Amino acid sequence: MNVTETIAEILAEEGVEHLIGFPSNPLFDDNAAEEAGIRSIVTRQERTAAHMLDGIARVTSGDQVEAFACQHGPGTENSIGGVAQSYAESAPFVALPAGYSRAKTNTDPKFSSLVNYQHVTKTTEQLTDPDAVEETIRRAFQAARNGRQRPSLVEIPVDVFPEEVGELDYEPTSSTRTAPDPDAVAEAADHLVDADVPVIYAGQGVHYAKGWDELQELAELLEAPVATSLNGKSAFPEDHPLSLGAGSKSEPRQLNHFLHEADVLFGIGCSFTKTAYGITPPEEDNTIIHSTNDPGDVDKDVKSQLAVIGDAKLTLAALVDEIEDRVDDDRGRYDDVVDEIASVREEWLADWEDDLTDDSTPINPYRVVNELDNIVDKEECIATADAGNPRDFMAPFFEVTEPLSYMGWGKTTQLGYGLGLAMGAKLAHPEKLCLHVWGDGAVGMTGMDFETATREDIPILTIYLNNREMASYDTPFFGNYAEVAEALGGYGERIEDPEEVGPAIERGIEKVENGTPTVLEFMTQKYTKLSRPDLE
Repeated sequence: MNVTETIAEILAEEGVEHLIGFPSNPLFDDNAAEEAGIRSIVTRQERTAAHMLDGIARVTSGDQVEAFACQHGPGTENSIGGVAQSYAESAPFVALPAGYSRAKTNTDPKFSSLVNYQHVTKTTEQLTDPDAVEETIRRAFQAARNGRQRPSLVEIPVDVFPEEVGELDYEPTSSTRTAPDPDAVAEAADHLVDADVPVIYAGQGVHYAKGWDELQELAELLEAPVATSLNGKSAFPEDHPLSLGAGSKSEPRQLNHFLHEADVLFGIGCSFTKTAYGITPPEEDNTIIHSTNDPGDVDKDVKSQLAVIGDAKLTLAALVDEIEDRVDDDRGRYDDVVDEIASVREEWLADWEDDLTDDSTPINPYRVVNELDNIVDKEECIATADAGNPRDFMAPFFEVTEPLSYMGWGKTTQLGYGLGLAMGAKLAHPEKLCLHVWGDGAVGMTGMDFETATREDIPILTIYLNNREMASYDTPFFGNYAEVAEALGGYGERIEDPEEVGPAIERGIEKVENGTPTVLEFMTQKYTKLSRPDLE
């Protein structure tokens, strides 16, 4: 076999189901991946391919580590943003870009993945020795699967692909988990049991560890409210009486309220990175316990009094075991906590009622999200929202109840991210309604990749909030994207009457269920307001 065929066989051994990217790369061009039983998907733009792989990783708890490939030079230049996004959001896949031939790889100004991707991948290697193909690809998968999961990259110079190698003798990599220090668990339990107002803050690590049941068990044991990061949204059911919702630039009022009431804040599976799209613990006399599987997160942005390093599920289970013998079944404060959450929430929603039910034209974007929230079957849905205003509309007002039913993000995020995330989610869960909400700026960035959804038979629901202003920068944005969607082979509908919002969403869902990628273009007001007291 040659190197191309060997890599394709290794991908199959690793359980890769999708190779997504853009030619020219022999893994695509020579049909090597397809011959190994791997579905090859070519996107319009390399960045969207990385976003799709990101989406697959998110909704499979990082279990499904897929592969990316692209052309040397321009392909690697185009794709670096998508890989960087996945790195920031801890979404694993293995990138296999082509590189310039070995004789030219260090010649200025040729773009080198080996050099330029080192800060946006977990590991970066260049395969220069064909006989090292097995160990090199194995290292990439091992890194992507274990610890803090992130993309790994192996650049293959174009003259290496056709080189002949020996017979394949490959063993797939495995995933490992790290258990927390029992002494740290005991100390954390002391703080949580003694706290008057403990608050739990759950991040994406809970999803990747599949620690949802243990999180709910701990919350109910402590009678403690639970907030999540945007990445962790859906780790705790938002219809649970102890739910505070997701922290973001726009968030439920009860979250901010309890954040300032807490005397112990327990962060589990989170990085506590300071960002407008997360929470910033108040600088008050309280105790912060930080549990993460990445020691590099500890004290990075937020000073903690105690660190508990380990897998989120194992940590939560250990805490439940440590605490359940120390507390009674009823600590006597559950009703008071639940009533306080409900009271603040009801007051907050009352302040937003006019926006959520607004019948004026152009359509209020909050009404679109409210109708979407009321119509969608949350048990059969995976949703996401793009950067900017769509995030601020969706994060507080689209309630999720099932694990892995929302793909959030927590750091810097590219416009156009949501389309690829939704397509990736649909590939991983074809039985689910996979939808994303975006605006003019995002459509301008990756809108043509809706054609990928129609060509590759990936029926997703696209909710486009068109206020004719690109990314809130007072830059006019024109065109009829519903008509573009039709021209690209999908279903498109433009909605201008607020009374048609709900019926249009129902029609869109029906189209998707019948196998047609769908765009619903709602003509909306140029309107947004924050739902976070410290930013208002």
